[in-house]
Amino acid sequence: MRTSAGLLLYRHTEDGLEVLLGHMGGPFFARRDAGAWTLPKGEYEPGEPAWDAARREFQEELGLPPPDGEAVPLGEVRQTNGKVVTAWAIEADLDPATVVPGTFAMEWPPKSGRTQEFPELDRVEWFGLDRGRAVIVKAQAAFLDRLAEHSA
Repeated sequence: MRTSAGLLLYRHTEDGLEVLLGHMGGPFFARRDAGAWTLPKGEYEPGEPAWDAARREFQEELGLPPPDGEAVPLGEVRQTNGKVVTAWAIEADLDPATVVPGTFAMEWPPKSGRTQEFPELDRVEWFGLDRGRAVIVKAQAAFLDRLAEHSA
């Protein structure tokens, strides 16, 4: 079973609760909006604590240290690809312009023999919960609902 862990940053604004999401990089998501946004997360191996992986992946995906603060456990979800994602929420503010995303390499175009690098997340934005639910990977919307319950 593949497992991922991540951190969902949130902040309170005049317009309500907002969450920080990243648009998945690479050619498959370039022209997509709905279902192409995610919390900063990544895979980890058995034996590595999920919390440690969530903090490491935040650093790798955003190029910034994970913020300190009270971590609100949001539990797990199983995505349609079978991957189990564990998440925590931390209240913090972050300027998306400061993000320096990590990259990954893949053969592109397919069967071309050429390898290209793409950003893990090609942009990062703050979303209100309703808009966030509309664009986040479907299974991860449960994290937004759990955060809303915690913040109520």
